[in-house]
Amino acid sequence: MFEHKNKLVEGFSKKYGLYKLVYFESFQYVNDAITREKNMKKWKRQWKIDRIEKENFNWVDLSKDWRVFDD
Repeated sequence: MFEHKNKLVEGFSKKYGLYKLVYFESFQYVNDAITREKNMKKWKRQWKIDRIEKENFNWVDLSKDWRVFDD
């Protein structure tokens, strides 16, 4: 999140100025997370919006209170 918020990572988030984390899912295995992301990329935009608003109706930045460690 630190890298995205400070525009240190090239890519989609930097290009479009996206820095709020409004939805995330946790997985034990990285391959499960990758599969989920690939499936969600196929979803219609409204389905994604509905999913976000089911968990985070006001689109609050879920990372706003996260501590960033420099170590």
